[in-house]
Amino acid sequence: MKYLKIVQGIFISRPNRFIAHVEIDGKEETVHVKNTGRCRELLVPGTKVYLEDFEGRMGTRKLRYSLVAVEKCCKNNKTILINMDSQAPNKVVGEWLSKQDYDFIKPEYTYGKSRVDFYMERRKEKFLLEVKGCTLEFDGHCKFPDAPTERGVKHLTELIEAKEAGYRTAIFILIQMEKAKDFSPNDETHKAFGDALRLAASRGVEVLCYSCYVTPDSLSIGSEIPVIL
Repeated sequence: MKYLKIVQGIFISRPNRFIAHVEIDGKEETVHVKNTGRCRELLVPGTKVYLEDFEGRMGTRKLRYSLVAVEKCCKNNKTILINMDSQAPNKVVGEWLSKQDYDFIKPEYTYGKSRVDFYMERRKEKFLLEVKGCTLEFDGHCKFPDAPTERGVKHLTELIEAKEAGYRTAIFILIQMEKAKDFSPNDETHKAFGDALRLAASRGVEVLCYSCYVTPDSLSIGSEIPVIL
């Protein structure tokens, strides 16, 4: 996926989940944050960030900029670019699915009383796929979630039920950065999600995990990453 116009800024502060203060071209701007997660290890004062500029296409928007990516400083003063747009994973996975061998793909599919990210068909086989974006990493080891997610536990329970009903089901963890070493559930933050993920895997729900190729204005699926449960 591509962003239409990206500008660079310096992160100042984040007064709440939805907005941040960023210096752009020497001026402090209030910007929209496209990720309501904690992201405390990413949004550090002085950090270089990248924002989508909606000048000329504001529509009903109140804020001109949306923060979509951040440079994270790692060991040996090296940096990695992390996309933190929570809407991006579904778009990227949707583009990837369109290149796979499916006869039919429907996003935002209603199953029971819930909505699943993707429903697919391949000949007589029916698939349900739930997507989760991951931005939390420690020396290349990536984890999800970065905050408790009862919704994530609920999604896994529903995938187990759908698997028992005859669907092929999977959860797709999209690592929104390059050079990830592996993925594991973040038991320290929400063990219930980790337990649900391990139960789902034992019941036949597939756990897929891929890194991304990231630039300030683009995101695409990269390599498959080992999953450690």
